[in-house]
Amino acid sequence: MDSPLISVIVPIYMIDRYIGLCIESIMNQTYRNLEIILVNDGSKDRCPEICDLYKGKDERIKVVHKSNGGLVSARKAGLQQSNGLFITYVDGDDWIGPGFIEGLYTAASTSDADMVCAGFTRDLFTKSAVFHNNLHSGIYEGEKLRDFWKNMISSGSYYRPGISTYVWNKLFKRDILLDTQSVVDNRISIGEDGAVTYPALLKCKKIAVIDNAAYHYRQREDSMLKQNTGYLVEAQKLLYLYEYLMQWAEQTEPELRIKKQIEDYVLSIALMRSGGRLPQDNFSTFDNAYYGKRVVIYSAGTFGQQLVNRFKETKHCNVIAWLDDDYWEYRRCCLDVDPVESVTALTYDYILIATVDGLVAGKVKRKLMDLGVGENEILTITVPEDRVALINRFLDVNILKEVETKRKRGISSHA
Repeated sequence: MDSPLISVIVPIYMIDRYIGLCIESIMNQTYRNLEIILVNDGSKDRCPEICDLYKGKDERIKVVHKSNGGLVSARKAGLQQSNGLFITYVDGDDWIGPGFIEGLYTAASTSDADMVCAGFTRDLFTKSAVFHNNLHSGIYEGEKLRDFWKNMISSGSYYRPGISTYVWNKLFKRDILLDTQSVVDNRISIGEDGAVTYPALLKCKKIAVIDNAAYHYRQREDSMLKQNTGYLVEAQKLLYLYEYLMQWAEQTEPELRIKKQIEDYVLSIALMRSGGRLPQDNFSTFDNAYYGKRVVIYSAGTFGQQLVNRFKETKHCNVIAWLDDDYWEYRRCCLDVDPVESVTALTYDYILIATVDGLVAGKVKRKLMDLGVGENEILTITVPEDRVALINRFLDVNILKEVETKRKRGISSHA
């Protein structure tokens, strides 16, 4: 039997430093029957010329030039041009190992799966780390598939996804992807992968989860550094995602707990993007015992960066240090981050662990205690049972606008 055509869609915007390696890695796949669709989403750098150059190098390459519309619209444009029985995505600043697509197809063909979910490798400067899905590798169908659906977005402890949100380490049957990607709200720019991945998984009759981690996700300096534009902008974007997913959830079976899983998912993003703080009423997802105290922040990721930004704005406490196991990578991004071991030389009242993953928080807590930190000096997030009420507070755009207006007035009156 001939190998079926697989379409590889590559959304591209302002990444001319990286796009060459990405395209070469797709061209050099051991699986040869590919249709490579490069979607230039209005790039103002050399990406359009690079795409056209590669089109002349390989007859499997198609190029779509469009005005800038964002990642969702770029993926839709690529999908409209696709002809493959299966579809996969590669982000234009990433790259894939030679056998990645063949591994996905082998899993799909041997199991007759509608969708394949792989792992990935995160490349951060000179350091690489492999990540797998939290739901174990294997074939899911029948009752096993129903259990899969109940845990695919949020599995157990807060917050830990069963299957990673990303579309780029998945292989989709074309008809399933058409039904899900085509209807996503173009305004969604936070969680745009989850808006496709989870509805697509729910349409499948059989799913394969594999440990293939040959997809290389490049974590760039500009993606490590989170803009401090204020939480209002983030809340509006997140509201689009929440409304879209909840509308989808209304059509699902209650016993699959889709709404509850979405609440976990969206609230986790809100906590990370806000630093776990609400400007309108000084709410904090950490015990407020740290107010007015000397604190140390653990984690320089999205959550940690936003938490530090909020503390600079509110002066609720004195941040004396910022720690992370990958401290030197963040230093390269000009963030003042120190190794975790330096905690032994600090004088502080509390250490705040900035992560929404309870298992990760537990590991960090044990590491800190091994370094001599007292258990009562360590604070982790507390998430109430009533997720909906808290989400509504975090996504109340009107209230956030009022707070932002008052804040700007206060700044201008003291200028």
